[in-house]
Amino acid sequence: MLEIKNVSKTYDKNIALQNVNFTIPSGVCFGLIGPNGAGKSTLMKILAGIIENYEGDVTFQGDNVKTNSHKVKRQIGYIPQDIVLNETLTAIDNLEFFGSVNGLSSKEAKIKALKVLELVGLKDRGKEAVKTFSGGMKRRINIGCGLMHNPKFIIMDEPTVGVDPQSRNYIFEIIHKLKTQNITVLYSSHYMEEIEHLCEYIALIDKGTVLENGSVQEVLHKYSTPSVYVEGERITEEIFTSLGNVYVKGSGIVVENDEALTLLEKVTNLLKEHQLEVNRLEIAKPNLEDIFLKLTGTSLRD
Repeated sequence: MLEIKNVSKTYDKNIALQNVNFTIPSGVCFGLIGPNGAGKSTLMKILAGIIENYEGDVTFQGDNVKTNSHKVKRQIGYIPQDIVLNETLTAIDNLEFFGSVNGLSSKEAKIKALKVLELVGLKDRGKEAVKTFSGGMKRRINIGCGLMHNPKFIIMDEPTVGVDPQSRNYIFEIIHKLKTQNITVLYSSHYMEEIEHLCEYIALIDKGTVLENGSVQEVLHKYSTPSVYVEGERITEEIFTSLGNVYVKGSGIVVENDEALTLLEKVTNLLKEHQLEVNRLEIAKPNLEDIFLKLTGTSLRD
Protein backbone atom coordinates (compact mmCIF):
# COMPACT_ATOMS: atom_id res chain seq x y z
CA MET A 1 0.00 0.00 0.00
CA LEU A 2 2.68 2.47 0.96
CA GLU A 3 6.37 2.74 0.07
CA ILE A 4 8.89 5.02 1.75
CA LYS A 5 12.12 5.66 -0.17
CA ASN A 6 15.17 7.48 1.20
CA VAL A 7 13.10 9.92 3.29
CA SER A 8 15.12 12.46 5.25
CA LYS A 9 14.03 15.56 7.17
CA THR A 10 16.02 18.21 9.01
CA TYR A 11 14.94 21.14 11.18
CA ASP A 12 17.69 23.75 10.87
CA LYS A 13 20.73 21.59 11.69
CA ASN A 14 18.82 18.95 13.64
CA ILE A 15 18.29 15.65 11.80
CA ALA A 16 14.78 14.31 12.45
CA LEU A 17 14.87 11.51 9.85
CA GLN A 18 17.78 10.06 7.91
CA ASN A 19 17.41 7.89 4.82
CA VAL A 20 14.27 6.03 5.95
CA ASN A 21 13.18 3.08 3.79
CA PHE A 22 10.40 0.53 4.29
CA THR A 23 7.06 -0.59 2.86
CA ILE A 24 3.65 -1.13 4.48
CA PRO A 25 1.40 -3.89 3.06
CA SER A 26 -2.38 -3.54 2.72
CA GLY A 27 -4.80 -4.65 5.42
CA VAL A 28 -2.29 -4.95 8.27
CA CYS A 29 -1.44 -3.13 11.47
CA PHE A 30 2.10 -1.79 11.10
CA GLY A 31 3.88 -0.83 14.30
CA LEU A 32 6.21 2.17 14.39
CA ILE A 33 8.38 1.75 17.48
CA GLY A 34 10.80 4.20 19.04
CA PRO A 35 11.38 6.44 22.06
CA ASN A 36 10.25 10.05 22.29
CA GLY A 37 12.28 12.16 19.88
CA ALA A 38 13.10 9.24 17.58
CA GLY A 39 11.36 10.84 14.59
CA LYS A 40 8.09 8.89 14.67
CA SER A 41 5.76 11.91 14.70
CA THR A 42 7.72 13.63 11.92
CA LEU A 43 7.50 10.53 9.76
CA MET A 44 3.76 10.15 10.38
CA LYS A 45 3.12 13.79 9.46
CA ILE A 46 5.05 13.24 6.23
CA LEU A 47 2.95 10.15 5.42
CA ALA A 48 -0.24 12.09 6.17
CA GLY A 49 0.80 14.92 3.86
CA ILE A 50 1.05 17.47 6.68
CA ILE A 51 4.80 17.97 6.25
CA GLU A 52 5.60 18.46 2.56
CA ASN A 53 9.16 19.77 2.69
CA TYR A 54 11.39 16.69 2.92
CA GLU A 55 13.87 14.69 0.88
CA GLY A 56 12.98 11.34 -0.70
CA ASP A 57 9.67 9.94 -1.88
CA VAL A 58 6.52 8.44 -0.37
CA THR A 59 4.19 6.51 -2.67
CA PHE A 60 0.64 5.62 -1.66
CA GLN A 61 -1.02 3.01 -3.90
CA GLY A 62 1.11 4.22 -6.80
CA ASP A 63 0.53 7.94 -6.18
CA ASN A 64 3.38 10.16 -5.04
CA VAL A 65 2.32 11.90 -1.82
CA LYS A 66 4.00 15.17 -2.87
CA THR A 67 2.66 15.44 -6.41
CA ASN A 68 -0.79 13.92 -5.71
CA SER A 69 -1.27 15.41 -2.26
CA HIS A 70 -4.99 16.18 -2.52
CA LYS A 71 -5.93 12.72 -3.81
CA VAL A 72 -3.81 10.92 -1.22
CA LYS A 73 -5.01 12.97 1.76
CA ARG A 74 -8.63 12.01 1.05
CA GLN A 75 -7.68 8.36 1.59
CA ILE A 76 -5.70 8.84 4.81
CA GLY A 77 -6.98 9.29 8.34
CA TYR A 78 -4.51 10.98 10.71
CA ILE A 79 -5.14 10.67 14.45
CA PRO A 80 -2.64 12.78 16.42
CA GLN A 81 -1.54 12.14 19.96
CA ASP A 82 -3.07 15.44 21.06
CA ILE A 83 -6.84 15.58 21.55
CA VAL A 84 -8.23 17.80 18.78
CA LEU A 85 -11.87 17.93 19.92
CA ASN A 86 -14.00 20.96 20.74
CA GLU A 87 -15.02 19.97 24.25
CA THR A 88 -17.97 22.36 24.43
CA LEU A 89 -19.65 20.46 21.56
CA THR A 90 -21.26 17.04 21.69
CA ALA A 91 -19.54 13.91 20.42
CA ILE A 92 -21.84 13.84 17.37
CA ASP A 93 -21.13 17.50 16.59
CA ASN A 94 -17.39 16.86 16.69
CA LEU A 95 -17.68 13.84 14.42
CA GLU A 96 -19.92 15.65 11.94
CA PHE A 97 -17.55 18.61 11.85
CA PHE A 98 -14.57 16.45 10.92
CA GLY A 99 -16.72 14.61 8.39
CA SER A 100 -17.64 17.89 6.69
CA VAL A 101 -14.00 19.06 6.72
CA ASN A 102 -13.12 15.90 4.83
CA GLY A 103 -15.78 16.36 2.16
CA LEU A 104 -18.87 14.57 3.51
CA SER A 105 -22.28 16.16 2.96
CA SER A 106 -24.36 17.02 6.02
CA LYS A 107 -26.52 13.92 5.47
CA GLU A 108 -23.51 11.65 4.97
CA ALA A 109 -21.82 13.03 8.09
CA LYS A 110 -24.88 12.38 10.26
CA ILE A 111 -25.16 8.77 9.08
CA LYS A 112 -21.43 8.11 9.43
CA ALA A 113 -21.27 9.72 12.89
CA LEU A 114 -23.77 7.21 14.27
CA LYS A 115 -21.78 4.31 12.83
CA VAL A 116 -18.54 5.66 14.26
CA LEU A 117 -20.09 6.16 17.70
CA GLU A 118 -21.06 2.50 17.72
CA LEU A 119 -17.61 1.44 16.55
CA VAL A 120 -15.88 3.34 19.39
CA GLY A 121 -18.36 2.06 21.98
CA LEU A 122 -20.08 5.38 22.71
CA LYS A 123 -23.37 5.16 20.82
CA ASP A 124 -25.35 6.13 23.95
CA ARG A 125 -23.20 9.20 24.68
CA GLY A 126 -23.34 10.96 21.32
CA LYS A 127 -25.48 13.89 22.45
CA GLU A 128 -23.36 14.67 25.51
CA ALA A 129 -20.71 17.39 25.60
CA VAL A 130 -17.19 16.04 25.22
CA LYS A 131 -16.07 17.98 28.31
CA THR A 132 -18.07 15.49 30.44
CA PHE A 133 -16.12 12.51 29.04
CA SER A 134 -13.21 10.68 30.66
CA GLY A 135 -9.78 10.87 29.06
CA GLY A 136 -10.24 7.43 27.51
CA MET A 137 -13.60 8.35 26.01
CA LYS A 138 -12.11 11.51 24.49
CA ARG A 139 -9.38 9.36 22.95
CA ARG A 140 -12.01 7.12 21.37
CA ILE A 141 -13.91 10.09 19.89
CA ASN A 142 -10.57 11.50 18.72
CA ILE A 143 -10.01 8.25 16.81
CA GLY A 144 -13.57 8.37 15.48
CA CYS A 145 -12.96 11.81 13.95
CA GLY A 146 -10.14 10.34 11.88
CA LEU A 147 -12.44 7.60 10.56
CA MET A 148 -15.31 9.79 9.38
CA HIS A 149 -14.27 10.02 5.72
CA ASN A 150 -13.76 6.24 5.28
CA PRO A 151 -9.97 6.34 4.83
CA LYS A 152 -8.08 3.31 3.54
CA PHE A 153 -5.01 4.08 5.63
CA ILE A 154 -5.20 5.15 9.30
CA ILE A 155 -2.27 6.73 11.16
CA MET A 156 -2.52 6.50 14.96
CA ASP A 157 0.05 8.41 17.02
CA GLU A 158 0.24 6.98 20.57
CA PRO A 159 -3.55 6.43 20.78
CA THR A 160 -3.52 4.75 24.21
CA VAL A 161 -1.50 7.32 26.16
CA GLY A 162 -3.22 7.94 29.48
CA VAL A 163 -6.33 5.85 28.77
CA ASP A 164 -8.16 3.51 31.11
CA PRO A 165 -8.10 -0.28 30.51
CA GLN A 166 -11.64 -0.31 29.09
CA SER A 167 -10.83 2.35 26.49
CA ARG A 168 -7.56 0.58 25.63
CA ASN A 169 -9.51 -2.59 24.89
CA TYR A 170 -12.00 -0.63 22.75
CA ILE A 171 -9.11 0.83 20.76
CA PHE A 172 -7.69 -2.65 20.21
CA GLU A 173 -11.13 -3.86 19.04
CA ILE A 174 -11.40 -0.91 16.64
CA ILE A 175 -8.08 -1.84 15.06
CA HIS A 176 -9.07 -5.50 14.71
CA LYS A 177 -12.35 -4.47 13.01
CA LEU A 178 -10.56 -2.08 10.65
CA LYS A 179 -8.22 -4.86 9.55
CA THR A 180 -11.17 -7.13 8.73
CA GLN A 181 -12.27 -4.39 6.30
CA ASN A 182 -8.81 -4.44 4.65
CA ILE A 183 -8.00 -1.03 6.12
CA THR A 184 -4.32 -0.51 6.91
CA VAL A 185 -3.28 0.94 10.28
CA LEU A 186 0.03 2.57 11.15
CA TYR A 187 0.27 2.32 14.92
CA SER A 188 2.90 4.31 16.79
CA SER A 189 3.64 3.34 20.37
CA HIS A 190 6.40 2.82 22.90
CA TYR A 191 4.37 0.08 24.58
CA MET A 192 5.97 -3.05 23.13
CA GLU A 193 3.27 -5.35 24.47
CA GLU A 194 0.67 -3.45 22.44
CA ILE A 195 2.76 -3.72 19.28
CA GLU A 196 3.26 -7.47 19.72
CA HIS A 197 -0.48 -7.91 20.32
CA LEU A 198 -1.74 -5.79 17.41
CA CYS A 199 0.86 -5.66 14.66
CA GLU A 200 1.97 -8.02 11.91
CA TYR A 201 4.79 -5.76 10.69
CA ILE A 202 7.07 -3.27 12.45
CA ALA A 203 9.82 -0.71 12.01
CA LEU A 204 12.17 0.09 14.90
CA ILE A 205 13.35 3.71 14.72
CA ASP A 206 15.85 5.60 16.86
CA LYS A 207 17.51 8.98 16.32
CA GLY A 208 15.81 9.32 12.94
CA THR A 209 17.15 6.04 11.57
CA VAL A 210 15.29 2.77 10.97
CA LEU A 211 17.25 0.09 12.82
CA GLU A 212 15.14 -2.88 11.76
CA ASN A 213 11.91 -3.57 9.89
CA GLY A 214 9.87 -6.50 8.62
CA SER A 215 7.26 -8.88 9.98
CA VAL A 216 7.15 -9.22 13.76
CA GLN A 217 7.93 -12.93 13.51
CA GLU A 218 10.90 -12.33 11.19
CA VAL A 219 12.40 -9.74 13.51
CA LEU A 220 11.87 -11.90 16.61
CA HIS A 221 13.38 -14.91 14.85
CA LYS A 222 16.40 -12.92 13.67
CA TYR A 223 17.28 -12.01 17.25
CA SER A 224 16.02 -15.18 18.94
CA THR A 225 19.13 -16.07 20.93
CA PRO A 226 18.08 -18.38 23.79
CA SER A 227 18.53 -16.77 27.19
CA VAL A 228 18.05 -17.27 30.90
CA TYR A 229 16.61 -14.59 33.16
CA VAL A 230 17.64 -14.58 36.82
CA GLU A 231 16.59 -12.21 39.58
CA GLY A 232 17.55 -12.02 43.25
CA GLU A 233 19.58 -10.22 45.89
CA ARG A 234 23.31 -9.73 45.27
CA ILE A 235 23.04 -11.20 41.75
CA THR A 236 25.27 -9.22 39.38
CA GLU A 237 26.42 -9.42 35.75
CA GLU A 238 29.97 -10.34 36.72
CA ILE A 239 28.91 -13.74 38.05
CA PHE A 240 27.81 -14.97 34.59
CA THR A 241 30.23 -13.32 32.14
CA SER A 242 31.90 -16.66 31.36
CA LEU A 243 28.60 -18.12 30.09
CA GLY A 244 27.78 -15.75 27.20
CA ASN A 245 26.38 -12.30 26.54
CA VAL A 246 25.13 -10.77 29.80
CA TYR A 247 23.09 -7.62 30.40
CA VAL A 248 20.76 -6.04 32.96
CA LYS A 249 17.03 -6.12 32.32
CA GLY A 250 14.68 -4.54 34.85
CA SER A 251 15.45 -5.98 38.28
CA GLY A 252 17.38 -8.96 36.95
CA ILE A 253 20.09 -10.28 34.68
CA VAL A 254 19.78 -11.86 31.23
CA VAL A 255 22.36 -14.42 30.09
CA GLU A 256 22.36 -15.36 26.39
CA ASN A 257 23.75 -18.56 24.92
CA ASP A 258 22.81 -20.92 22.05
CA GLU A 259 22.00 -23.84 24.37
CA ALA A 260 19.16 -22.80 26.65
CA LEU A 261 18.88 -25.96 28.78
CA THR A 262 22.64 -26.30 29.24
CA LEU A 263 22.79 -22.59 30.04
CA LEU A 264 20.07 -22.94 32.67
CA GLU A 265 22.05 -25.72 34.35
CA LYS A 266 25.25 -23.64 34.35
CA VAL A 267 23.46 -20.59 35.75
CA THR A 268 21.96 -22.76 38.50
CA ASN A 269 25.37 -24.18 39.39
CA LEU A 270 26.89 -20.71 39.65
CA LEU A 271 24.04 -19.55 41.88
CA LYS A 272 24.65 -22.52 44.18
CA GLU A 273 28.40 -21.93 44.13
CA HIS A 274 27.91 -18.31 45.24
CA GLN A 275 25.14 -19.29 47.69
CA LEU A 276 22.72 -16.76 46.24
CA GLU A 277 18.98 -16.64 46.86
CA VAL A 278 16.84 -16.51 43.72
CA ASN A 279 13.47 -14.78 43.26
CA ARG A 280 13.07 -15.72 39.57
CA LEU A 281 14.91 -18.11 37.30
CA GLU A 282 13.53 -18.94 33.86
CA ILE A 283 14.30 -19.59 30.22
CA ALA A 284 13.29 -16.43 28.40
CA LYS A 285 12.23 -15.70 24.85
CA PRO A 286 13.33 -12.33 23.45
CA ASN A 287 10.60 -9.77 22.90
CA LEU A 288 10.67 -6.50 21.00
CA GLU A 289 11.80 -4.62 24.10
CA ASP A 290 14.84 -6.91 24.35
CA ILE A 291 15.64 -6.43 20.66
CA PHE A 292 15.42 -2.65 20.95
CA LEU A 293 17.75 -2.78 23.97
CA LYS A 294 20.20 -4.95 22.02
CA LEU A 295 20.20 -2.61 19.00
CA THR A 296 20.45 0.68 20.88
CA GLY A 297 21.91 -0.15 24.27
CA THR A 298 19.00 1.63 25.95
CA SER A 299 15.51 0.71 27.04
CA LEU A 300 12.66 2.11 24.97
CA ARG A 301 11.38 4.17 27.91
CA ASP A 302 14.76 5.51 29.07
